[in-house]
Amino acid sequence: MKPLVVAIDGPAGAGKSTVSRRLAQALAYRYIDTGAMYRVIGVLAAEQRIDVTNDAALAALCDHTKIEFVESDGRVCTLVDGRDMSDIIRTPEAAQLASKTSTVPVVRERLVAMQRSMGASGGVVMEGRDIGTVVFPNAPVKVFLDASPRERAWRRASEMHDKVGDEELERMTREIAERDARDRGRAHSPLRPAEDALLLDTTKMKLDEVVRTLLEHIATRAAALESHS
Repeated sequence: MKPLVVAIDGPAGAGKSTVSRRLAQALAYRYIDTGAMYRVIGVLAAEQRIDVTNDAALAALCDHTKIEFVESDGRVCTLVDGRDMSDIIRTPEAAQLASKTSTVPVVRERLVAMQRSMGASGGVVMEGRDIGTVVFPNAPVKVFLDASPRERAWRRASEMHDKVGDEELERMTREIAERDARDRGRAHSPLRPAEDALLLDTTKMKLDEVVRTLLEHIATRAAALESHS
C-alpha cells in the first residue's frame, strides 16, 4: 500500500491523540501531534516573554525551533531542540498558552509549513484541528472525530489522578464548550470538518471500536486509490 497521509481532526478531548497513536502503530506510520507543536510555541513564547502581538518575534521563534516526535519506551516524546518537553506542554497552563498563540496568523503559517514538510512523503497519521482543511486538503484519508462536551470532559477528568466531583466536571464541560466556540469561530483556520471527511461521533464508542472502524476506512480508501491508479 502506498504511504498515505491520514488526517485526523476534531475538538479537544475527542480522542484524537490516543486513536492517532494506535493507528500509526497499526500502520507502521509516523505519528505527528500538531496540537503539541502549538503548545510548544506557546510555552516557549511565555518562557522568553514574547508577547502574542509581536509577530516578528513569534515568526523568528517558529523558524528557529526544531520539533520532533520520537517514540521511546512505548510513549511518544516531544523533543524541542533536543529538550524533552512532553510533560510541560501537557499542563492546563500550556493549553491556555496554545489557545492564544494558535490564533496568531504568523504562527499558524509557520507551523503549517513545518507540518506539510513533515508529511510530504506520506506514511503519517497527523492529528489536529485543521489538517484536512488547511494543512493537507488533498489528503486521501480525512477523519473528523467528535464527542459530546460532557463526554470529553469526563475523559479528561479520568486522566487525572485526583477524583473529580460533579462541580469540577461541570466546569470542565463549560470550558470545553467555550473552547469549541472559540476554535470554530476564529477567522484563521476555524475548526470544522473537511467536506469529504469521515465524521465519527465517539461519545458511545470504545477505543478499540474507533480504531477498528478507522483501519477499515483507511483500507477501503487505499483500495479505491489503487484501483484508480
